[in-house]
Amino acid sequence: MVQKIYCATKFGLHASIVEVEVSFNRALPAFVISGLASNAIQESKQRVHSALLSCGFAFPPLKIIINLSPSDLPKYGSHFDLPIALLVGMYKEKEELKHRWFAFGELGLDGALKHSNSLFGIVLDILLQEKDICMILPKESEKYFSLMPNLHCMYAENLQEALEFLRADQKPDSKQVELNFPFLEIVGEKYYYQEKFSLDFKEVKGQRIAKRAALIAASGFHNIILEGNPGSGKSMIAKRVQDILPPLTLYDILHNAKINSWNQEEIKLVPQRNFKSPHQSASKASIIGSAANKEPRPGEIALAHLGVLFFDELPHFSKEVLEALREPLENNVLALSRVNSKVIYPTSFLFIGAQNPCPCGNLLSTKNECRCSDREIAKYKNRLSEPFLDRIDLFVQMEEEYRGEEATMSSLEMQKSVFRAFVMQKNRRQENFNGKMSDEEIEKFCALDGQTQQILLQAQDRFGLSMRSVNKIKKVARTIADLEEKEHIEKRHVLEALSYRKI
Repeated sequence: MVQKIYCATKFGLHASIVEVEVSFNRALPAFVISGLASNAIQESKQRVHSALLSCGFAFPPLKIIINLSPSDLPKYGSHFDLPIALLVGMYKEKEELKHRWFAFGELGLDGALKHSNSLFGIVLDILLQEKDICMILPKESEKYFSLMPNLHCMYAENLQEALEFLRADQKPDSKQVELNFPFLEIVGEKYYYQEKFSLDFKEVKGQRIAKRAALIAASGFHNIILEGNPGSGKSMIAKRVQDILPPLTLYDILHNAKINSWNQEEIKLVPQRNFKSPHQSASKASIIGSAANKEPRPGEIALAHLGVLFFDELPHFSKEVLEALREPLENNVLALSRVNSKVIYPTSFLFIGAQNPCPCGNLLSTKNECRCSDREIAKYKNRLSEPFLDRIDLFVQMEEEYRGEEATMSSLEMQKSVFRAFVMQKNRRQENFNGKMSDEEIEKFCALDGQTQQILLQAQDRFGLSMRSVNKIKKVARTIADLEEKEHIEKRHVLEALSYRKI
């Protein structure tokens, strides 16, 4: 009889189920693991041997063969320790397991079970793929998995406890803890948020137009570029957008935590979207993604999914990186093909770029003289190609300086406006944000009356707008209408959307 327990391995941003099986054969005593196991899994033989001895297990004088299936899929991770040890420890059991058991956990030499951050994303993906399964996880992991729905799990302190759970072969109860955050309930779905702002928009003095554009961008996930003199507040605005973004479902919160866990970051189960801001010197592989030792590694683009990707000093990024952004900005997915792997990452993020008008930054200044030649300015601006700029929804020139004590919106006020627009989108049964709508959704949700359509056609002829630009104007206009809680797009909404286009 061959006993089987299931585990999983990470591949890109997803997990693949692995069947772990054991066979005890009459031959010279040995312990063999087959199935494209990484070094971390091969080294588990020593940890498993020591942990089982600490439980009083006597190894039989047989050849122990552990197979990880499918055998052509590379496997990674020390969490394979537990299923391997459980299968060997069940040597004397003659009956097959009634339930389909999954086991994850790294073993200490004394048999203690240890948590690792990579477990979170793997377990979440398994729950999305499979139903009616039983799991054994380290006790230390319980605080991270308590929010996962439909998780039938036993938490063990050590290998001995895990063996007792498996021998009992009883399906554990599913327990789920509710999130302790305020939420909006729309069409039967809960969307969580927090009213804590680490950085507040009221600290940004002036810049009324830029803040208005940032509000529109946050409400509809529209790509935006801020251009202005050094110190005008471009980065200040970009860093404050994260806290006013639309609320998150439970799945979105878990997905963000999964991304962070696989990026070796601390797992935080909070309703806050990710914010990624790579330096201009970052390599293409670190931003787009790479494959090291046959293992796909997501880049900053994939890690920013559902959140913000901020490029400060935008023209100083390499031409190769900027052109590689075109596909994920347009299609909201990134297909990464390498010799040993091919993976597809979702990339539905809000892109924010910040740039100076010229290399010295003083081209638009009325006080400081620009030191750049025409050739230098042209070279600087040409780093952003027309196809790349065509994928930007909003382009804003910052005011040179702040004057007076005009009233400014706080982050709390802007967040409430974003939520109003979000409720409008969800009440329409709209699946995607306005800025990420497909052509079919644009036809359905961005209908224009005759006069408004005529204005848009005149603008298209006068400024030579592409069809992509026209669709983006419609999507921005839809968001402006949502901010005003208007069911239909009106003339003034399209005119404001046109004012943000780079002509």
